Amino acid sequence: MKVKQVYELVNLATSEILGDELVLQEDLSNVVDVGKEIIDSDNLDNYVKKLVNHIGKVVFVNRVYQGGAPSVLMDGWEYGSILEKVSSELPKATESDSWKLQDGVEYSPDIFYQPEVSVKFFNSKVTFEIPLSFTEKQIKESFSNATQLNGFLSMLYTSVENSMTVKLDALIMRTINNMIGETLASGTAVQKVNLLAEYNGSTGESLTVDDALQSPEFIRYATYTIGLYSDRMSRISKLFNAGNAERFTPHDMQKIVLLSDFAKASETFLLSNTFNEERVLLPRHETIPYFQGSGETYSFEDVSKISVKTSGDVEIEQTGLIGVIFDRDALGVANLDRRVTTNYNPKAEFYTNFYKFDAGFFNDLNENFVVFYIEDEGEGGEGGGGVEG
Repeated sequence: MKVKQVYELVNLATSEILGDELVLQEDLSNVVDVGKEIIDSDNLDNYVKKLVNHIGKVVFVNRVYQGGAPSVLMDGWEYGSILEKVSSELPKATESDSWKLQDGVEYSPDIFYQPEVSVKFFNSKVTFEIPLSFTEKQIKESFSNATQLNGFLSMLYTSVENSMTVKLDALIMRTINNMIGETLASGTAVQKVNLLAEYNGSTGESLTVDDALQSPEFIRYATYTIGLYSDRMSRISKLFNAGNAERFTPHDMQKIVLLSDFAKASETFLLSNTFNEERVLLPRHETIPYFQGSGETYSFEDVSKISVKTSGDVEIEQTGLIGVIFDRDALGVANLDRRVTTNYNPKAEFYTNFYKFDAGFFNDLNENFVVFYIEDEGEGGEGGGGVEG
């Protein structure tokens, strides 16, 4: 073991803590061990200089990743592949005969009124697998007992589960991002809400994207508007979906997903000096750190951006996304199937687990979906959202 004398450093640190010295640059490379991938020949005892240092404790990095994508998982089924969604239109009203009775007129109840029903079919699936090989006989030489061996294997199993979680999160966010792209490309004007443009238009200000999330007045307006749309979507309308369908989304069936940058700004600016907090709270929501990726610095431009191509071959590149509100049935992950198959190789004495994943990811443009974003005047394409193509 390498042992370093640090009396000078600790004496200097004591002086800095007591205020006897200025804060000076310290070389901590002799204090903090950053670790090595491979043990070298310097790991000998400090007595006879021949005995090899032994491992005294083994710590496995075995931490389960919970993920952070919005919860849009649905049930699965064993037989069949198609997800069929059946919906009916609102029946039309007709004239009532009860209050226009005339002598000798026949009022027949035997007319057939056919209901108007529409059906959508979703029949696609994505799949991938994560293979990982395991040994027992060969790896035993690296541990002292069965407890350490089981801890190592448990760590490997957890790494697979964490990898699955990361990949499922990514696919869930792509499902949401695709719905955003479809809405920006073909949705109604009511579905695409430029909060910054509306704020500037109603107040006469000229706030920019760079300043919006630092403005308590804008945050207050945006919070109010999102809550307002949540209430509006609970009433039946054709305005909140691209399919011109008669839909309503009760509050308990709404999914609200907000970018953390905005959600934290709302909490910080609105709740820090408010006595009646419940009056300025955002609707019940889930937060995400980014829509498509963090970029290299978690800049707002990166975390609020998507770049997708829609089913109509329209390229959408949009920054400034704040959040979305959508119906529980507007998108989801259906027929999720996770399973493990195993193959043992008797010649080399190892076995490989194949962790398989199948699921159907869908968007239904007949269901309610609203996009909130901030964009400076003059940017983006028609209908909001950097439409190209």
